Amino acid sequence: MEVGICKQDMLQKKKNAVLVDGVILNGPIMDSKAGEKFVEEACKIIMEEVIQKANDVTEKVCEWRAPETLKKILDLEMRDTGESHQKLLQLCQDVIQYSVKTSHPRFFNQLYAGIDYYSLVARFITEALNPSVYTYEVSPVFLLVEETVIKKMIEFIGWEEGDGIFNPGGSVSNMYAMNLARYKFCPEIKEKGLSSLPRLVLFTSEECHYSMKKAASFLGIGTENVYFIKTDERGKMIPEELEKQVQRARKEGSAPFLVCATAGTTVLGAFDPLDEIADICEKHGLWLHVDASWGGSALISRKHCRLLHGIHRADSVAWNPHKMLLAGIQCCALLVKDNSGLLKKCYSAKAAYLFQQDKFYDVSYDTGDKSIQCSRRPDAFKFWLMWKALGTTGLEERVNRALALARYLVEEIKKREGFQLLLEPEYANVCFWYIPPSLRKMEDGPEFWQKLHEVAPIIKERMMKKGSMMLGYQPHRGKVNFFRQVVISPQKVCLKPTCGLMSLKV
Repeated sequence: MEVGICKQDMLQKKKNAVLVDGVILNGPIMDSKAGEKFVEEACKIIMEEVIQKANDVTEKVCEWRAPETLKKILDLEMRDTGESHQKLLQLCQDVIQYSVKTSHPRFFNQLYAGIDYYSLVARFITEALNPSVYTYEVSPVFLLVEETVIKKMIEFIGWEEGDGIFNPGGSVSNMYAMNLARYKFCPEIKEKGLSSLPRLVLFTSEECHYSMKKAASFLGIGTENVYFIKTDERGKMIPEELEKQVQRARKEGSAPFLVCATAGTTVLGAFDPLDEIADICEKHGLWLHVDASWGGSALISRKHCRLLHGIHRADSVAWNPHKMLLAGIQCCALLVKDNSGLLKKCYSAKAAYLFQQDKFYDVSYDTGDKSIQCSRRPDAFKFWLMWKALGTTGLEERVNRALALARYLVEEIKKREGFQLLLEPEYANVCFWYIPPSLRKMEDGPEFWQKLHEVAPIIKERMMKKGSMMLGYQPHRGKVNFFRQVVISPQKVCLKPTCGLMSLKV
C-alpha cells in the first residue's frame, strides 16, 4: 500500500511520467549526487585507513576476531530496505579494520605483499570503467595494453615471437598450458573428446604447485596420470629421474605429452634445471611448460635472471607479476612460444554474436576467442601503468632489493641463538625453525622434533591475535613445522628475526 502511495506521489510530481507495469521509466533509479558523495567519502576512508597506514609498523597486521564474533560485528545480513550512507561508511571502516593488511611491513604470510601505488590507481580506473577484455570495440585501450605487455614479457623470456593471455591466477595458467599441450599432441580432442585417446601422462616435480593435480583432474586426465619426479635436497627436479619416468610411461603403453618444470617452488623457492629438462623434452617430443608464477619476475633482474637459465627453450610459461613485482592481485599471464594461433585454435568457439568477421576494424584485435573466459578483467593494465611509472630499472631494483633483504635475514638468523635455517635459500623464501629456550638443551631425537613441531602453530596464533606479524609455516617432506618468511615488499625494513619470536615463551 505504501509503495503505491509513493508511486502516486512521484507521478504527481512528474507530470510527464511514463509508467509501464508499475515502473516509472523516465525517472532516475538512483540518486547520482548521493552516490557521488558516497564514493568521495569512501575513497577518503580508503586513503586514510589503508594507503596512509601501509608503512606504519605500529599498526596491527590484523585485528583478529573469531568467525562467530566477526559475523556479529559486521552485521552481514542483507535486508529488504537499504542501509543509510552513514551505516555503509561504517561498514567500510569495519571491513578495513578487521581485514588482513597485506601491505603491512610485517606481512610475510604469502608469496605476495606490499602496495604499489601506480598499480592501485590502475585498479581504481578499471573498477570505475568496468571493462571486459574480449573485443576491440568494447575495450580498445586495454587490448592494446595487454598486447604490449605480453610482447615485452616474451622478450624477457628470450623468445623472438610468441603469444599469450592474462587470466585469473597461476593455477589457471597451468591449466591453460596443460590443455594446450594436450591439444597440440592430439588436436582431434577438441571435437571428439577423451574417448578415443590413449592414456595420457604428464610429468612434474614433487615440489610442484598443487594446481597441477587440480588441472589434471579438471581436464579429465586424472591425477593418477601425473608422474611426480623426485627432487634433490634443495627441491629441484632431478633430470635423470625424469628420464626414467618417461621411459617407464612408454613401456607401460602410455602417451607422455607434457613436462611441467617449476621456477620458484612455493615452499623452498627452488628453480628446476630448465636446460637439462628441455634436453629430455626435445629428445622425447614433449611440451615443456615452466610454472614461473613465483620465480618469473627474476627475469627482470640482470643479476638474478640466471636462476631461470634455459627458460627460452620452454613452450609455455606461467608468470605472475602480482607476486614479486607487486602488480596487485590478480595479474597473471600465460605466455606461449607458438605464434601460429595455437591458443585461438585450441579455445575458439567462434561466437557469431561477439566475434563477427565483417566488423569495420581489424578483427585480429578481438582476442577474446583465445580465452576460456568470456568476461575478462584488464589485468595487464595495472602491470603496464606500474611499469610505465617505474621503468624496467625500477622493477629490477624491486627484485634485487627483495633478494638482498632475504640474504640479510639469512645472515641475521645465523647469528641468533634459537634460530636454525632449513637450507640456504635460492630465492626470497627463507625457511627456518625457531627453537624456544625450553627446547635448546634437549637431546636431538623423536621427542625433540615432536615438541618442535608444535612450536610454530603456537607462535603464529599468538602473533596473529596480537596483530604483530603474519608468517607462514608448514611441515614438509618429513620435516616438522618450520617458518617460511617471504621478503618481497618494498615497505619491508631490515627486520631482525627476533621480532615477534624472542619475546615469546614456548
